Amino acid sequence: MVKTILVVCIGNICRSPMAAHLLQQALPGCSVSSAGLAPPVGAPADPRAARLLAGDGISLHEHRARAISTFMVNTADLVLVMDNDQRDELEFLFPQARGKTFRLCEFLKADVPDPYGCSMSMFTIVLELIKQGIASWSVQIEATAPINTHGEAS
Repeated sequence: MVKTILVVCIGNICRSPMAAHLLQQALPGCSVSSAGLAPPVGAPADPRAARLLAGDGISLHEHRARAISTFMVNTADLVLVMDNDQRDELEFLFPQARGKTFRLCEFLKADVPDPYGCSMSMFTIVLELIKQGIASWSVQIEATAPINTHGEAS
């Protein structure tokens, strides 16, 4: 059962913080965090990402980029990356991630392109892809949640 999710991208200032916050909203019973493979540690979220999520009522004001660690990988039940190159790099650096690392848009057979340095339109496209990926993972994760004695997912 998935209870802890780690969302990873390169810089941890655009895609992974957006995805982590939206995943947390979609799956309140899970603990969701994000990190980067090569982040500018301590940097805030990209202003365009923050502006887009503010439209969904989510604040990225407190977010600061952080680097992925062995502890994060070891404690995650599921690690979501943006593309196959990131999965390959992550699994090379952290072999224990094999078998629990997938693309955010795995079920859509799609990568989530990096919008860093691009227009607001590109950020909007990326956010829509992220939302589609989250919707597909939410269905999968909720389908595997155990049923408690009251007939509700626990």
